[in-house]
Amino acid sequence: MSGPLNWFRQLAAVTRFGLSSIPQRAGSVAAALFGIAGVVAVLVGTLSIGEGFRQALTLSGSPDVAIVMRSGSDSETVSFLGGEEARIIGDAPGLRRGPEGPLASAEALVIINLPKRSTGTDANVLLRGVQNAAFTVRDDVRVIEGRRFVPGRNELIVGRGAAIEFAGLEVGATLHAGLTTWKIVGVFTARGGSAESELWGDAFALQTAYQRGNSYQSVLARLDSPASFLAFKEALSRDPRLNVKVLRQDEYYAAQSRVIYNLITGLGSLIAGLMGLGAVFGALNTMYSAVAARTREIATLRALGFGNGPVVLSVLAESLLLALAGGTLGGGLAYVAFDGFRTATMNWQSFSQVAFAFAVTPALLIRGIVYATVIGLIGGLFPALRAARMPVVTGLREP
Repeated sequence: MSGPLNWFRQLAAVTRFGLSSIPQRAGSVAAALFGIAGVVAVLVGTLSIGEGFRQALTLSGSPDVAIVMRSGSDSETVSFLGGEEARIIGDAPGLRRGPEGPLASAEALVIINLPKRSTGTDANVLLRGVQNAAFTVRDDVRVIEGRRFVPGRNELIVGRGAAIEFAGLEVGATLHAGLTTWKIVGVFTARGGSAESELWGDAFALQTAYQRGNSYQSVLARLDSPASFLAFKEALSRDPRLNVKVLRQDEYYAAQSRVIYNLITGLGSLIAGLMGLGAVFGALNTMYSAVAARTREIATLRALGFGNGPVVLSVLAESLLLALAGGTLGGGLAYVAFDGFRTATMNWQSFSQVAFAFAVTPALLIRGIVYATVIGLIGGLFPALRAARMPVVTGLREP
């Protein structure tokens, strides 16, 4: 046991000596630490955009809710269903039923332009006409200000995200859309999901305002259970009167978020990778400076019998501690600066704005710290090998 114990004692002694010299190298150490912190902050902050967008859409989905669209449609906005088709879908087996009938909401969608509060520029917003069952199918919708719209009236309720991002959506305000002037009567939440980026009104009133006739874009239906989906889908697929695509709601929204999420994640990783190269060079410079400043000390320790292993690991340990400190600082900065920050961006699948909040999750923080650790490992490896390979005689001659 004396051999391994002595090895660990050597490692502790060499590491302690190295850490005690940090005040003499405060400038280079601080530059490396803040460089790594900046890289991690950018990485986590950028990825939090994609994560927040993904959460806004996936939170809207439920495995026991199905969405039915025209076959070949990638999103609701490009789908079309007739009134008779919507009725047939509502009568399909596997649907949950309430006192007023099947829990299915045939929904009409229109994209309108509204000015953003921050810039005043117009952006696309989804105006959704729903039926009475919509509030039961989407059981996460809660009116937090005002009231629900009255069926048949030209009234709207707006999602909290839309109310924050776009001007003129206060309760009591009026909005001209189609051939109708609508009155805003309420604000609703939906657990932070994409529905909060929409305006809702009565489906029949929306059809009248836009002269749509008896037509819809989709039908949203709550199933008896998630296991009922296959029977529901098979019944609709076999019906010769229909030509529809049937998806679970959570699968539909996951597909809707994929393009933007992959784009943001890819760009964020690319930017962080380029910045990471700079941080690696900063760490290399810092650790080479540390080895240069301790050349004589390291040579003396090796002359006294200290092995190469403790010397290498002590330099790596210092580099990793520096990287962990920088990664933790960067993650903390990203959390304070970005988490919960609200914005809106275009969903290219539906061509409408989605309001969402940046989400700095524990997984992203861990990813940032792991990235910082890799930077520290690379930045400390070559200086550590240099320290171990330096001839003792050469080191003792250093001033």
